[in-house]
Amino acid sequence: MIGKSEITKREATMPERSRQIASAAPVVDIYENEDEILLYADMPGVKKEDVDIKIDNGNLAISGIRTLKTSGVVNWAEFGDLDYRRTFSVPQTIDVAKVNAELKDGVLRLHLPKSEAAKPRQIEIH
Repeated sequence: MIGKSEITKREATMPERSRQIASAAPVVDIYENEDEILLYADMPGVKKEDVDIKIDNGNLAISGIRTLKTSGVVNWAEFGDLDYRRTFSVPQTIDVAKVNAELKDGVLRLHLPKSEAAKPRQIEIH
């Protein structure tokens, strides 16, 4: 067991590494019906206060940061802080005032309702 203590000991010649947050695009499913576009984004570990959603000039930007609180010396780390970012083009017919979002069980659910002018309507013949 001589080698065990050497694994966790930092050598004096090793430079101190600064932690950078990795970035990833969340996996997304998009559905459309007559009333709305519904977007599901998988963002596990992200809290709702760490999610940012912006719609501007036909662009939808979703971002969220997952931060993990740790204690002690890191011996091995594959699962850490992560910055989710994804951008989409959305039609101008989205009613931005009625857009709403919910985050549950790590899945962001974004409702993008269509404006009344964009919805299909039946024309009656007289």
